[in-house]
Amino acid sequence: MNAVESTVQQAAPLLAARDVTMHFGGIVALDGITLDIEPGRIVGLIGPNGAGKTTLFNCLSRLYTPSSGDIRFAGQSILRLPAHRVAGIGIGRTFQNLALFRGLSVLDNVRIGCHARGRSDYLSDALRLPWSRRGEITVRETAEEIIGYLGLDAVASRPVGDLPFGTQKRVELARALATHPKLLLLDEPASGLNHEEVSTLGETIRRIRNERELTILLVEHHMGLVMSISDKVIALNFGRRIAEGTPSEVQANPEVVAAYLGSEVA
Repeated sequence: MNAVESTVQQAAPLLAARDVTMHFGGIVALDGITLDIEPGRIVGLIGPNGAGKTTLFNCLSRLYTPSSGDIRFAGQSILRLPAHRVAGIGIGRTFQNLALFRGLSVLDNVRIGCHARGRSDYLSDALRLPWSRRGEITVRETAEEIIGYLGLDAVASRPVGDLPFGTQKRVELARALATHPKLLLLDEPASGLNHEEVSTLGETIRRIRNERELTILLVEHHMGLVMSISDKVIALNFGRRIAEGTPSEVQANPEVVAAYLGSEVA
């Protein structure tokens, strides 16, 4: 083990879920999920349809409140935090079904992400007070930097709805980065992409982690992508965590094989 690996293993988790349970009526969507996401890592969350992946993601981003358990970010519980405050503490996310403003330009969509961490208020903006104007300049500069970083310069002024699906996916990623997250939650980022786009996406995710020093958790059905970029993989089935480890360890786990192939565990 080298010094970097030792530091990562010893670091306190950036995100920690403890015995998280989620009921929808009589259905148990999550059953006592406990997991740690260490800083600086790419973690893949996998499982067959109905395993609880999206439910867990929605709990982590505060769209849902768990029935029991706790979720801690940077050592503090986030369960009393409203969903619209999550970006402010450093958690950004994308959505499987794009949540972009299709009639707005790429630049304006990314600027909206910047405002999630802004400190302006309605009155200051309406009166165009000096600090509000300075803030708008900073927002535009930040948005333009991220647009350039993800290679979206050529379409910055175009309405998002006019762009190919793969490009729209990059716009949503740009908007999530504009919130200056410490933890980036990616919900099915490869969904709807072709083989070449998936390959480029994998390179982009690694580059973001390395160059922007982020921690990344992704829910993904594309096993090739997950296994090629993840430092750790967590597998769920029927709302339970059934495996956790390196990609090779999880791929060889009998419960994971059974979950995907529908066979009995020996």
